[in-house]
Amino acid sequence: MAEVLVFHHGYGLTVGVREFAERLRRAGHTVHVPDLYEGHVFDSLEEGMAYAEDIGISTVVARGTAAAEGLPAELVYLGFSLGVLPAQKLAQTRHRAKGALLLEACVPVAGFGGAWPHDVPVQIHGMDEDPFFAGEGDLEAARALVETATDAELFLYPGDRHLFTDSSLPSYDEHGATQATDRLLDFLDRVE
Repeated sequence: MAEVLVFHHGYGLTVGVREFAERLRRAGHTVHVPDLYEGHVFDSLEEGMAYAEDIGISTVVARGTAAAEGLPAELVYLGFSLGVLPAQKLAQTRHRAKGALLLEACVPVAGFGGAWPHDVPVQIHGMDEDPFFAGEGDLEAARALVETATDAELFLYPGDRHLFTDSSLPSYDEHGATQATDRLLDFLDRVE
């Protein structure tokens, strides 16, 4: 079974993120879910992102990096939206990473030191009309990653919802979330 480090999105560590982590545990994986917001959970994405900008996006990424310290190097890094930043950074830069699961965000690999590591598989999931994922450059970054990485998959789901995989948010899309979760679990079974 895989060991997974899960990073939450801009709302904070919501019930939906905790439930998602629990589903991975029930499938037999070891899951770590640090709270990058130190207990703060917000009612809107705008409030959550304002908090992230207040403390500094670099602080959020640094907290994610610190959360990996003391854990085995052989981790799969999973991030939801904002959480993709520390997940992608660690997958690209931490030696012996086992994989990356990037949900609803992706940044150009140059942002974390250049090329994607040839031995780190990655999956990227997002909705094809999500204004954040498809409208702010993440989709282009995801396509570029898939073109250059050795083992990379991009899954696009029909719709315009951001954070469609968090069951505790109004943007939740059961059909898309179920498909994404099934694909994530298959990925984790392959990288054990």
